[in-house]
Amino acid sequence: MDPQIMNSPLVALPYAAIDFESAGTAPGETDLPVQVGIVRVNSLFDSEECFCSYLACNRPVRWNASRLHGITSAQLKNAPSLLSLWPEFNRLLRGCVIVGHNPGTEHRFMQAFPAHGFSPWLDTLALARHCIPHLQDFSLGSVCHTLGIERDVSRLVSGKSWHDALYDAAGALEVLRCIVRSLQLEKRPLHTLRFAIKSTESA
Repeated sequence: MDPQIMNSPLVALPYAAIDFESAGTAPGETDLPVQVGIVRVNSLFDSEECFCSYLACNRPVRWNASRLHGITSAQLKNAPSLLSLWPEFNRLLRGCVIVGHNPGTEHRFMQAFPAHGFSPWLDTLALARHCIPHLQDFSLGSVCHTLGIERDVSRLVSGKSWHDALYDAAGALEVLRCIVRSLQLEKRPLHTLRFAIKSTESA
């Protein structure tokens, strides 16, 4: 990981929170993305730039996935492919700390861009487990509810709700903001949160 980034104050770094929603799978299938949401800030408490898009999918959205996030195959008609959005991904993610809540799915879908180099990744699930270990449920919605930041998430992306990719990305960013603020970590270096950080290679 870049030592300059790891030694920079948390408050001063650019961040890009990302979330994907997927098509769901049947036995023998590989999951595919159907929506992406990104929230970028040039420093932790700076104003936000939001990006959200449905994604073309070459098979139907499974009913169990659609029941969770509300996205149907009909909504994906004329949606862009993930690969066609590379310029937007590169613009929004390059040079940022990438934030996600248990971002294994995000790591996997980002393999569509080999050697993209976006790094480091900060996992807000690991962050929450370390900083508020008494919780029984560490889902993103539950963590935001416990921290009292649901209104902040809704303010950032009004008209959306959980399991929308942009809303979940905003939720992850607000978890990071809240924990940094409440623990007064603003001027501490990024490596203070090393327990929640992975490089691209280890993701």
